[in-house]
Amino acid sequence: MTTQLRERFAIGTSVLVVLVALALRPPVTAVAPVLDRILGDLGLSSTFGGVLTTLPPVCLGVFAFVAPRLRQRFGDERVLVGCLVVLLAGNLLRAAGSVWALVGGTVVVGAGIAVANVALPGVIKRDFPSRVPGVTALYTMCLTLGGALAASVVVPLGGALGSAWRLPLGLLAVPVLLALLLCAFALRGAVSRQRVVRPGLLWRNRLAWQVTGFMGAQSLMAYVVFGWLPSMAQSQGMSAEAAGALLGVQAAVQALGSLTVPVLCRRLRDQRWVAMALGVLTALGFAGVLLAPGTAVVWTATVVLGLAQGAAFGLALTLFGLRAPDSDTTVALSGMAQGAGYLIAATGPLLIGVLHGATGGWTVPLVLLMVCCAGETVLGAVAGRDRQVPSVIGAQHAGDGTTAP
Repeated sequence: MTTQLRERFAIGTSVLVVLVALALRPPVTAVAPVLDRILGDLGLSSTFGGVLTTLPPVCLGVFAFVAPRLRQRFGDERVLVGCLVVLLAGNLLRAAGSVWALVGGTVVVGAGIAVANVALPGVIKRDFPSRVPGVTALYTMCLTLGGALAASVVVPLGGALGSAWRLPLGLLAVPVLLALLLCAFALRGAVSRQRVVRPGLLWRNRLAWQVTGFMGAQSLMAYVVFGWLPSMAQSQGMSAEAAGALLGVQAAVQALGSLTVPVLCRRLRDQRWVAMALGVLTALGFAGVLLAPGTAVVWTATVVLGLAQGAAFGLALTLFGLRAPDSDTTVALSGMAQGAGYLIAATGPLLIGVLHGATGGWTVPLVLLMVCCAGETVLGAVAGRDRQVPSVIGAQHAGDGTTAP
């Protein structure tokens, strides 16, 4: 391959990472600010609301397991462009307005996001092996910015269009369509060579499970924020519009948090202390939101929460590349960690909803969140050690569960 062609594919990969990342979060973050309107318009119960907020992480977990096989068969670029096609269809289906279209569209959207989530860390490891933390930070920043924008504009957009939720959710298909067209153009002619891999090796590896646990713990709390932060804020006296804006600010601050990951990774020998500090800051953020004496403290605590969760999410994605010796193993580790991790995360919004409904307050849910923060801290301490999992390309299982980096 000539230098010019290689440079064009590198530029195409960068375009792919940015545009796909911008399209992945809005279908998730745009629902919480209009959830009450959806339930009221369709005559649904709060229990259904809990199911609706639980569906995305369930789908992210279930469909993540098929991503490595799809990537092996079709190649990275084709899989990611296909994910955009699926996202486009899911966003349009949700806008149809019926209960079943809403549920079905959420499942379709979740499938597209899940596969893209797994494939992208492998693309980054393949094309930017010496810059995994930096490029992953760019990817994470674009993810969070896309989510922040969607959460902030969905309520005012609905008011301007005279549609409580259908048109705003349907319009999420527009940036996906743009990303699809631009990516298809940027990646024309790109071909990925795939090798036969054995991802099952990682399921017997302790370090892989530690990375998975860290991914699951931070994702659980992230989806609690997506699903319940507006309700938490409204319990402190905020309006629905202000609570939606609060979620948007939290998501925007996450982008800043994600940018700190490459800086911290360069300055430290491993990522243990970073992961532990982020668990503590996440706990302080949740405590501030739910125990705040006024809205000013809620805003401050939300900023702390956003910084910590953005950095934790960026670190979790970065660990896929740092703990894996090659791109194929990165995808296998990403599929395992996100598959099992998001299934763990799916329990968060549901448990918080059940506990809040049963107790009529936020004290018991806060206790559960503190336990989860403790779990994130411990798992981060072990997953952040400077080790690597065995390669899934003809690797033999290591006796101590890891291989030297």
